[in-house]
Amino acid sequence: MKKLFTGFFEDKKVLLTGHTGFIGSWLAICLIELGAKVVGYALPPLTKDDNFVVTHLHKRLVNSIGDIRNYSKLLEVFKKNKPEIVLHLAAQPIVRKSYKNPKETYDVNVGGTINIFEAFRKMKTSRILINFTTDKCYENKESLKGYNENDRLGGYDPYSSSKACSELITSAYKSSFFKTHNKKLVSSIRSGNVIGGGDWQEDRLIPDCMRAFNQNQKIKIRNPEYIRPWQYVLEPLRGILTLAKEMWDLNNIYSGAWNFGPSSNMIFSVKDMVEKVIKCLGKGKYDIIFDEKTNILHETKYLTLDSSKAEKFLGWKTILNIDDTIKFLCDWYKEDKINYDFDVDQINNYFKKVNEKKN
Repeated sequence: MKKLFTGFFEDKKVLLTGHTGFIGSWLAICLIELGAKVVGYALPPLTKDDNFVVTHLHKRLVNSIGDIRNYSKLLEVFKKNKPEIVLHLAAQPIVRKSYKNPKETYDVNVGGTINIFEAFRKMKTSRILINFTTDKCYENKESLKGYNENDRLGGYDPYSSSKACSELITSAYKSSFFKTHNKKLVSSIRSGNVIGGGDWQEDRLIPDCMRAFNQNQKIKIRNPEYIRPWQYVLEPLRGILTLAKEMWDLNNIYSGAWNFGPSSNMIFSVKDMVEKVIKCLGKGKYDIIFDEKTNILHETKYLTLDSSKAEKFLGWKTILNIDDTIKFLCDWYKEDKINYDFDVDQINNYFKKVNEKKN
């Protein structure tokens, strides 16, 4: 990893929102290992088994616990720590929860995003901002063709819609305040279904599998034939880090929306993924269920991304196949004593594969 980024992040001041979450915790470790001075701002972790907790990450960064809806507290964190790079990952990330709590979802994903951009706009030391959204921000017509960054935004459910709104906010601030600004750049990124160790969110396939395994229960699958673009957590994070490095010189070609989605060989049904995880772990069974109360809610059946822009301008594309992805995933959940060094080993092993591919 250090070879790939050639010392760029050394001593850079980075504010990372959502650092206690699954993806945010892995990004925090990458930044720490690259020598960045990381300030995290997020709600407390979800469970005692979260990646953030078991790696004792709070000891290795400035751990600010707070809500992105609290603008005054967020602004205090900006003023106190004077970040140069802002990576915004904090969100309400669950589709089905957005049906239950739509107002909260919009308050967090829309209002919270505005708070981040306002604080960034007012902070003279802050140079670049990257907003992490989702592949679900596109108006999905269940097309077999991957969506590119110029395709129409939309969102059937409140979560997807709120993330499309977050993208529109990014675009509006870019056009209104940073289009001709020679000291700040903003971008957004959209990734596929991110999987990896340390995720215990409710209503996500992999955490649901692992909870069922731990409780010696069958995995319950709602939509076995739904197709998803799966990718290991470090794949899009390599994209974020690469984009941040290129944005630093304030070249406008790197400002805007970016897809960091998996290649076509990583598109599998929910049922396929469950069977692959069961095979890798060597245990587990599943049941296909239909519950009128839960299955009535609309969920995307098919969604893929076109990431050719990232490949062309950033030299980024996914490098893991499905077997490597499942092995990284299962190795984490099979390990009895997860700690910071275990995560670092997984990061190093992943980037070894990246460097092998490049060479």
